[in-house]
Amino acid sequence: MARIVMIGGGVVGLCGALLLGRDGHDVTVLERDPLPPPDPREAWAGWERRGVNQFRMLHFFQPGFRQAMAATAPDVVGALEAAGALLVNSCRTAPPEITGGFADADARFDSYTARRPVAEAAIAQLAAATDGVTIRRGVTVRGLLTGTPGGGGAGGAVGADGVPHVVGVRTDGGDDVPADLVVDVGGRRSALPGLLAAVGARPPIEEKAECGFIYYGRHFRSSDGSTPPAFGSFLMLHHTVSLLTLPADNGTWGVGIVASAKDAALRGLKDLATWTRAVRSFPLAAHWLDGEPLDDEVAVMAKIEDRHRSFVVDDQPVATGVLALGDSWACTNPSVGRGISIGALHAVALRDVLHDAPSDPVQLARCWHGATLQSVEPWYRSTLAFDGERLAEVDANIAGRRFEPSVEYSTTMAVLSAAAKDPEVLRAALAIGGVLDLPSDALAAPGLLDKVDRLGGGWQDEEQFGPDRDALLALVNGPTA
Repeated sequence: MARIVMIGGGVVGLCGALLLGRDGHDVTVLERDPLPPPDPREAWAGWERRGVNQFRMLHFFQPGFRQAMAATAPDVVGALEAAGALLVNSCRTAPPEITGGFADADARFDSYTARRPVAEAAIAQLAAATDGVTIRRGVTVRGLLTGTPGGGGAGGAVGADGVPHVVGVRTDGGDDVPADLVVDVGGRRSALPGLLAAVGARPPIEEKAECGFIYYGRHFRSSDGSTPPAFGSFLMLHHTVSLLTLPADNGTWGVGIVASAKDAALRGLKDLATWTRAVRSFPLAAHWLDGEPLDDEVAVMAKIEDRHRSFVVDDQPVATGVLALGDSWACTNPSVGRGISIGALHAVALRDVLHDAPSDPVQLARCWHGATLQSVEPWYRSTLAFDGERLAEVDANIAGRRFEPSVEYSTTMAVLSAAAKDPEVLRAALAIGGVLDLPSDALAAPGLLDKVDRLGGGWQDEEQFGPDRDALLALVNGPTA
């Protein structure tokens, strides 16, 4: 089996390392942040990860993550549960008149969710205890080593057609770490294109733009270990903002307001009193503030990129011996909470590709490219399309224009509207939102789209449970003259 160096030790990198180590590979994880994870229950207060700007922002682990891990590494799910992760399943908790009652098949909608530091600490401990996995923290990769496939030492050699072949990495301490394969899991801040350019690789095809959203969030804890009841969905789309109310581990939860990054009139939400006043004005979310705050101020996250990279161009890899995984490959606006789940699907796909990997490095790169397109590309495209139209809807509402949605976005919104009115549509919505079934599969049942249109087709004209634009501006900035 292969010597694999993984650049990055976040959740997806750790899950990937664990899967590859258990499949017989010798895996070394190089993580630039120096501090090791503490006990998961102490991670919120005692662990800093400066390399992850969203480390203390709101997170949610969708059913797709649990399903992927339960099928390949079930003790990951067990580690989350032991750390206090909360079991969430709307079919278990919503009233029977909405769900039609819980059925055995509804267990597929189970998810175990937690704050990011707690979940990552639990998975890190499990990965570190896995045979074949070594985790080195406080190590930054400064360069890629190149050589000939199977030929050992570095030397700037290239393979066929002038394509560089990577044979390891060089750290900031000057150490050379040889590898049969390098996997970049550097996250949103991945430096892989620059590392490749330094060894003469042609650039990947990169699509990049700011996603256009800004997040204002806080975390809370109950005194009795409970979490607030959900009177609406965890992501509630309002006129010009969205509300996130996300249960987490050990009686904690997060509350967030998502706005357009261009909406200067709402930037007062970074003020604690203003943010609190605004959240209180939404009747389905106000009770989520009834807990002990875990943050002294409102956490703000902005300048988030939607980014996609293709490292095979015209059927030719830009380099061999190196692959991109998770957010190093593609990342989107996190409001729908799919990133880690999509990353888990990608990690499983990598395990499967390397289990029967072709010996030719060019073929391996093509094989990984094809597996990426099949396993996770549709989820990325679906998420990107939704985000783009949601932002356009918000911008239209700010401008006072009637929003003209695409057929796909209108169908998605009709599904969300009809989900509260019909058990079959509810389960389709949970499958799509939970990264279990793509929309084309979840909505394929005969007659389901007709039901969606009948029950949810009027979504644009439905009542908003919260302040309109003028009322929200008055809450944030004071009443206008």
